[in-house]
Amino acid sequence: MKRIELNTSNFKLLGRTLPFENGLLLSLSGTGIEFDYTGCGLDITLKAGSASEIPDNDANYARIAVYVDDKRVIDMQLASPETVLHIAESDTVRTSRIRLIKLSEVAMSLAYIAGIEIGDDESVTPAPVSDHKVEFIGDSITCGYGVDDEDPLHPFKTATEDVTKAYAYKTAMQLGADYSMFSASGYGIISGYTDDPAKRNEPELIPPYYESMGLSHDSLPDIPDTQDIMWDFYRFIPDVIVINLGTNDDSFCQDDKDKQSEFIARYTDFLKVVRSHNMDSHIICILGLMGDRLYPCVCDAVSDYVDETGDMRISTVHLTEQDAEAGYVSDYHPLESAHTIAAGELIRAIRRVPSFARSSRPSA
Repeated sequence: MKRIELNTSNFKLLGRTLPFENGLLLSLSGTGIEFDYTGCGLDITLKAGSASEIPDNDANYARIAVYVDDKRVIDMQLASPETVLHIAESDTVRTSRIRLIKLSEVAMSLAYIAGIEIGDDESVTPAPVSDHKVEFIGDSITCGYGVDDEDPLHPFKTATEDVTKAYAYKTAMQLGADYSMFSASGYGIISGYTDDPAKRNEPELIPPYYESMGLSHDSLPDIPDTQDIMWDFYRFIPDVIVINLGTNDDSFCQDDKDKQSEFIARYTDFLKVVRSHNMDSHIICILGLMGDRLYPCVCDAVSDYVDETGDMRISTVHLTEQDAEAGYVSDYHPLESAHTIAAGELIRAIRRVPSFARSSRPSA
């Protein structure tokens, strides 16, 4: 067996997957690798964060999936510090498209690809890069919070979180676009989710961490805290950036006009930060899947941003609110079917973006 170097020469890196030391750091939702493998079976060594050292901790274990030729063949949580996966085993040499994705979010779980070994006469090559790239910035909705638990009274668990069933991943797949996610459950612009509108949830904000690998309560041996690892924006240059923030801020703002004004001002400031790292991207600001009270404020923030900067490469989309009669998943989050509806609405908007309209291929 030979060990393959974990770099972009051999693997397509998904989202903010980061080469670190001799491996690949998987922090944010949807991070992972995709590649073509020719051989009779390969081994992937994964390391999990400190959450894996705690027994019966399925609320915080990293959840990963492995696909072989678009079929999910492994869906598991990393309940041990180290796991070796045996993939694409066959009696004869064959070529397969392999995709490994971290399904759970950065806030609770981390993973690390420590090594990949193949036979001496076998090979790997990166999966093709798409013509288009989309970045998604969001909260639990983007993460696919609880989508595998159709009991709204159940709390959060990484065991039931699956980014591939959420609107963002669905949108990228249907567009045939490469994606990057920056999302964390409960996070907002001026306040994370709060049970008491009088108490601002200051720690759980997206803007302070957007330029990093995200804030995690998990940790990996010999790797700095993810919020201290800065992201190189040249690694992924999106055609379109989708911002879905405001749902958690609404728990704090509610109908308070002063709080809403603060939300508008700081949302406008965040748009400037996003633009500073993504000079050529079209920005789409969306809201509504779990309530739309702050959607007018999002529109006001976009209007203020345009007035201040003259930047017209920005638009808004109002998403259809989830159907209460259809039901919910854990903590009253959207069913996969609601995510599918949202993805359809967003896809129509993205296809109107000039760079997509000129060169998009029909989805399969």
